[in-house]
Amino acid sequence: MAFGQFGAFLTFETSDRRILNFQDFKQKSSATWAEHKRPGSKPAAEFICPDYREITFTIELNAAHGVRPRAEMEFMETIVEQGAIAPLVIAGRRVSDCNWRMTELSESWDRMYNQGQLVYAKMDITLKEYA
Repeated sequence: MAFGQFGAFLTFETSDRRILNFQDFKQKSSATWAEHKRPGSKPAAEFICPDYREITFTIELNAAHGVRPRAEMEFMETIVEQGAIAPLVIAGRRVSDCNWRMTELSESWDRMYNQGQLVYAKMDITLKEYA
Protein backbone atom coordinates (compact mmCIF):
# COMPACT_ATOMS: atom_id res chain seq x y z
CA MET A 1 0.00 0.00 0.00
CA ALA A 2 1.23 3.49 -0.87
CA PHE A 3 2.11 5.65 2.11
CA GLY A 4 3.61 8.61 0.32
CA GLN A 5 4.52 10.16 -2.99
CA PHE A 6 6.46 12.86 -4.74
CA GLY A 7 3.80 13.95 -7.21
CA ALA A 8 3.15 11.27 -9.82
CA PHE A 9 6.88 10.63 -10.15
CA LEU A 10 7.73 8.55 -7.11
CA THR A 11 5.40 6.44 -4.97
CA PHE A 12 6.56 5.09 -1.63
CA GLU A 13 4.88 1.78 -0.95
CA THR A 14 5.10 -1.47 0.93
CA SER A 15 3.04 -4.40 -0.32
CA ASP A 16 3.32 -8.10 -1.12
CA ARG A 17 4.33 -7.21 -4.68
CA ARG A 18 6.56 -4.17 -4.26
CA ILE A 19 8.64 -2.45 -1.57
CA LEU A 20 9.93 1.02 -2.32
CA ASN A 21 10.38 3.18 0.74
CA PHE A 22 12.91 5.63 2.12
CA GLN A 23 15.31 5.61 5.02
CA ASP A 24 17.42 8.29 6.70
CA PHE A 25 14.78 10.98 5.97
CA LYS A 26 16.21 14.34 7.09
CA GLN A 27 14.69 17.79 6.83
CA LYS A 28 16.63 21.04 7.20
CA SER A 29 15.12 24.49 7.81
CA SER A 30 17.06 27.73 7.87
CA ALA A 31 16.62 31.49 7.61
CA THR A 32 18.48 34.46 6.16
CA TRP A 33 19.60 37.14 8.61
CA ALA A 34 21.45 40.39 7.98
CA GLU A 35 23.94 41.79 10.46
CA HIS A 36 24.41 45.54 10.60
CA LYS A 37 27.60 46.80 12.16
CA ARG A 38 27.20 49.45 14.87
CA PRO A 39 30.05 51.51 16.25
CA GLY A 40 31.00 50.47 19.77
CA SER A 41 28.53 47.57 20.11
CA LYS A 42 27.65 44.22 18.72
CA PRO A 43 26.04 44.08 15.26
CA ALA A 44 22.26 44.35 15.06
CA ALA A 45 20.65 41.20 13.66
CA GLU A 46 17.70 41.56 11.29
CA PHE A 47 15.55 38.67 10.12
CA ILE A 48 15.18 38.81 6.34
CA CYS A 49 13.22 35.71 5.33
CA PRO A 50 12.98 31.94 5.75
CA ASP A 51 15.10 29.91 3.33
CA TYR A 52 13.89 26.96 1.33
CA ARG A 53 13.57 23.80 3.37
CA GLU A 54 15.63 20.85 2.18
CA ILE A 55 14.94 17.13 2.51
CA THR A 56 17.35 14.26 1.95
CA PHE A 57 16.67 10.53 2.04
CA THR A 58 17.93 7.24 0.68
CA ILE A 59 15.94 4.70 -1.33
CA GLU A 60 16.95 1.07 -1.71
CA LEU A 61 16.13 -0.43 -5.09
CA ASN A 62 15.97 -4.21 -4.77
CA ALA A 63 14.80 -6.40 -7.66
CA ALA A 64 13.78 -9.05 -5.11
CA HIS A 65 11.21 -6.52 -3.82
CA GLY A 66 9.51 -6.00 -7.18
CA VAL A 67 11.52 -2.96 -8.24
CA ARG A 68 13.50 -2.56 -11.46
CA PRO A 69 16.56 -0.66 -10.15
CA ARG A 70 17.98 0.57 -13.43
CA ALA A 71 14.61 1.72 -14.79
CA GLU A 72 13.83 3.57 -11.54
CA MET A 73 17.22 5.31 -11.55
CA GLU A 74 16.91 6.35 -15.21
CA PHE A 75 13.45 7.77 -14.52
CA MET A 76 14.67 9.73 -11.50
CA GLU A 77 17.61 11.10 -13.53
CA THR A 78 15.05 12.44 -16.02
CA ILE A 79 13.05 14.06 -13.19
CA VAL A 80 16.17 15.91 -11.96
CA GLU A 81 17.32 16.95 -15.43
CA GLN A 82 13.87 18.21 -16.52
CA GLY A 83 13.27 20.24 -13.36
CA ALA A 84 10.02 18.57 -12.32
CA ILE A 85 8.02 20.26 -9.55
CA ALA A 86 5.52 18.35 -7.38
CA PRO A 87 3.99 18.13 -3.91
CA LEU A 88 5.57 15.78 -1.37
CA VAL A 89 2.98 13.80 0.58
CA ILE A 90 3.78 11.41 3.44
CA ALA A 91 1.03 9.53 5.31
CA GLY A 92 -1.68 11.53 3.58
CA ARG A 93 -0.27 14.95 4.58
CA ARG A 94 1.70 17.43 2.51
CA VAL A 95 5.15 17.99 4.00
CA SER A 96 4.89 21.69 3.13
CA ASP A 97 2.39 24.11 1.62
CA CYS A 98 4.96 24.56 -1.16
CA ASN A 99 5.77 22.13 -3.93
CA TRP A 100 9.21 20.52 -4.11
CA ARG A 101 11.94 20.17 -6.73
CA MET A 102 14.39 17.31 -6.94
CA THR A 103 17.77 19.05 -7.02
CA GLU A 104 20.25 16.22 -6.56
CA LEU A 105 20.46 12.49 -7.09
CA SER A 106 23.37 10.15 -6.45
CA GLU A 107 23.41 6.44 -7.15
CA SER A 108 25.36 3.44 -5.98
CA TRP A 109 25.18 0.29 -8.06
CA ASP A 110 25.72 -2.36 -5.42
CA ARG A 111 24.85 -5.73 -6.95
CA MET A 112 24.80 -6.95 -10.55
CA TYR A 113 24.29 -10.34 -12.13
CA ASN A 114 26.83 -11.81 -14.55
CA GLN A 115 25.10 -10.39 -17.65
CA GLY A 116 25.12 -6.86 -16.27
CA GLN A 117 21.60 -6.84 -14.87
CA LEU A 118 21.45 -4.44 -11.93
CA VAL A 119 19.54 -6.10 -9.07
CA TYR A 120 20.36 -3.91 -6.06
CA ALA A 121 21.16 -0.22 -5.87
CA LYS A 122 20.68 2.84 -3.67
CA MET A 123 19.72 6.40 -4.51
CA ASP A 124 20.37 9.43 -2.32
CA ILE A 125 17.78 12.08 -3.19
CA THR A 126 17.69 15.78 -2.29
CA LEU A 127 14.48 17.79 -2.54
CA LYS A 128 14.16 21.56 -2.04
CA GLU A 129 11.03 23.61 -1.61
CA TYR A 130 9.81 25.48 -4.66
CA ALA A 131 7.86 28.72 -4.21
